[in-house]
Amino acid sequence: MKRKNYIFRRYCIFFTGLFFVAFGISFVTKAGLGTSAISSVPYTLSLIWPVLTMGQWTILFNYLLVAAQIVILKGRVSKIEMLLQLGVTLIFGYCIDFGMWLLTPLEPQNYGTKLAALGIGILIMSFGAYLEFVGNVVMLPGDGFANTIAKVSHRSFGFVRFVSDTIMVACAALMCIFCLHALTGVREGTVIAALTVGNVVRIYTRLFRKAEARVLPAE
Repeated sequence: MKRKNYIFRRYCIFFTGLFFVAFGISFVTKAGLGTSAISSVPYTLSLIWPVLTMGQWTILFNYLLVAAQIVILKGRVSKIEMLLQLGVTLIFGYCIDFGMWLLTPLEPQNYGTKLAALGIGILIMSFGAYLEFVGNVVMLPGDGFANTIAKVSHRSFGFVRFVSDTIMVACAALMCIFCLHALTGVREGTVIAALTVGNVVRIYTRLFRKAEARVLPAE
């Protein structure tokens, strides 16, 4: 396969995955049982200060994570990678808002339908994460921030990402308690998503291994 065609396919796969992750986050959020860990702070901010949408808060929050990477690495960063993160974040945020708009009619009333919506959202979000991994274009700022901390602290990425997600969820929970007087943005759905997405991604990896090899054969 010609290299240009190979790169084009990778970018198509990555941005398809980006949309699926954003739509999955929207689905999980609309289930009414909290949201994903990485979206917990932006979603909570959108509830406290609805002057901006969840997607717009996501953009601002992720831009803050990009700035944090630059500060931590004291400017010794790839400018192209940082620009890619900024651009991808802009698309990602508005994809979340588009997903929330598409799912406006979705208002599950009982706990069973809320769990079903949560499950569907997790499946969609996990598929998107799998496609992003296959496309391998750039890390989203949440992953990029965790990767930066892992490098400077000499810890594993998985451990740092877990700690980072835990801190974000804790911050969102505190904001909910003090500003909304209820755990609206962080609930059991947040925990369920955190515990299951990685496992579902691994299942997709096994299921689509042959298809992946056909679409992106070794160069």
